[in-house]
Amino acid sequence: MKRKTKNTILIGFTVLLVVAAATGYMAYTAILAPVVNSKHTAYVQVYPSYDTYMVEKTIVSTVDLTTTIAFAPLMKYYKYDHRVKPGHYAIRPGDSMRDICLRLLSGNQTPVKLIVPSVRTLEGMASAVGRQLMTDSASVMTVLTDKCLIDSLGYTQESFPGLFIPNTYEVYWTMTPEQFVARMVKENRRFWTPTRLAKAEAQKLTPNEVMTLASIVDEETAKDDEKPIVAGLYLNRLKRGMLLQADPTVKFALGEFGLRRILYAHLQTDSPYNTYRYAGLPPGPIRIPSMAAIEAVLNPAKHSYIYMCAKEDFSGYHNFASTLSQHNANARRYQQALDRMGIKK
Repeated sequence: MKRKTKNTILIGFTVLLVVAAATGYMAYTAILAPVVNSKHTAYVQVYPSYDTYMVEKTIVSTVDLTTTIAFAPLMKYYKYDHRVKPGHYAIRPGDSMRDICLRLLSGNQTPVKLIVPSVRTLEGMASAVGRQLMTDSASVMTVLTDKCLIDSLGYTQESFPGLFIPNTYEVYWTMTPEQFVARMVKENRRFWTPTRLAKAEAQKLTPNEVMTLASIVDEETAKDDEKPIVAGLYLNRLKRGMLLQADPTVKFALGEFGLRRILYAHLQTDSPYNTYRYAGLPPGPIRIPSMAAIEAVLNPAKHSYIYMCAKEDFSGYHNFASTLSQHNANARRYQQALDRMGIKK
């Protein structure tokens, strides 16, 4: 009888050991073992309004995990609902549930690539930035039109688009609109190296004027290989004291960017942006210029052209001329092509 009792106790003890070992293994698997099935890093975005449930739901819908059984208990233990840190977080192959939780708790987010584009308007810039960061376009636009901020940076509302240097920047997804502008100020100062400043001075232009002329070059041609020629043409006009007579400035003054045919009535528009009526450069950029256009103004082609007209083949390229008679011949061919196409405006 005693031996039977001993056997029962021994069996019970063995079962307890097995259960304990199994429980320990399950706990290890749930908390410390790798849970990410994917071989590639995935990313989740945590918004300020999120709680533990929303974060878990986002992770589950984004990442292929073996289990999330330990997520809620761990986050409850760490009181995550009271410590949510918004951000763009990486979930990597080999991560355990503990790794994921601690990364979220520490706010150790991964930077994102912010594309600052060459666009026509500040509204377009606000929209582009709002799509890429945690903020929204309306909040970005509020800052981009803040007169006090613009004045404090030494810009006018007209010249402010010249602050932005289109490029791809590494930033945190949680960047605020104010931080975005501060970063653009930093990048603008970094861009204007002594070498570039010397090139601008050689053209008798300030950095803001370079940006304004570059914006006209961008609107005149989408062909990067043609931009230095166009830049050289307008610099020739400036040096001779001629009106720029740039059609894109008329379109900007009218707010009609889609015009394909500039008529005499359009040229009468009374605006400081109308370079058919007002000498020199307009008050500011007519778009946020591309890097290619900025470099074209700083490194223009050397030639004697002072006239340009779109090619009659509608290729997007232009015919250039050094004399008015040559230009008139080019213009006639283009106007005839417009007539054949039935393009009136």
